Amino acid sequence: MSSSNFSQEITLLPADNQRLSNLCGQFDSHLRQIEQRLKVEISNRGNHFRVNGFEDAVKAACAVIEKLFVLAKDELITPEQIHLALQDASIDQIMQSPSSLAEESVFIKTKRGVIKGRGENQQGYLRKILTHDINFGVGPAGTGKTYLAVACAVEALQREKIRRIILVRPAVEAGEKLGFLPGDMAQKVDPYLRPLYDALYEMLGFEKVEKLIEKNVIEVAPLAFMRGRTLNDSFIILDEAQNTTTEQIKMFLTRVGFGSTAVVTGDITQIDLPNERMSGLIHVLKVLKDVEGISFTFFGVRDVVRHPLVQRIVSAYEQYEQRQEQ
Repeated sequence: MSSSNFSQEITLLPADNQRLSNLCGQFDSHLRQIEQRLKVEISNRGNHFRVNGFEDAVKAACAVIEKLFVLAKDELITPEQIHLALQDASIDQIMQSPSSLAEESVFIKTKRGVIKGRGENQQGYLRKILTHDINFGVGPAGTGKTYLAVACAVEALQREKIRRIILVRPAVEAGEKLGFLPGDMAQKVDPYLRPLYDALYEMLGFEKVEKLIEKNVIEVAPLAFMRGRTLNDSFIILDEAQNTTTEQIKMFLTRVGFGSTAVVTGDITQIDLPNERMSGLIHVLKVLKDVEGISFTFFGVRDVVRHPLVQRIVSAYEQYEQRQEQ
């Protein structure tokens, strides 16, 4: 085990007081957040920092501080960014240069701001969406699968690479029977598509989204109504694909036309289909694994970008299921 008496010093250049203030936060709150998470002690005089604690934790803290200092040049550092930077600083990655990570980042520009992937997996996911026509993002809740797909769709629409965005989701309840839902078809499907709407509202604004829906530029389509269509010049997102049947997901993938990009997202640990039905997502991952031109991104526990407890909850469930299988 590494010693708890390990100490490391770093000097951040250039010595920019405003940038250092952004990094440290009000009353050094950002440094206290790093201390609490990694169980280290951080002291600084100007741009000179000293970190004490266990060796691995000290190295991780120094990597996080250097990475955040790079970001502090152009961005306002928030507690959420500190949390995400700490997640990225796993022991197997702490020796990566923060400056090289920043240079390789993929940015998605929307009218509401710049969106970028957090960590290696999200960055790779964005690159694949930008370079492949059909993409799969598979992993636990909170890993940014759907949010980043919507961001890519919004950017493609704003750059006029596509003519419309189509949001698709199977209407399967999460272990509940909701019964009859009032309203027209769009109103019946709305509850199932709420996560997609929330991401669109954040990136485009409520009024803009509503106008685009009225003009059919953004289309909400229940999966069951996709049969027989060919979708050209579109960005199509199939969310919660773990709740599709094998027939449904095959039907969906064969709808993709020229000039279109499709992103299929799902979490194979949260399947709400009846026990006798096989998940179409699990099946298609086996069938298409060697097909050229299709990308696959698999997210894990450390890719979760929600509250730190969400990461621990997902990890606890994984460990429990592994023990049950054994």
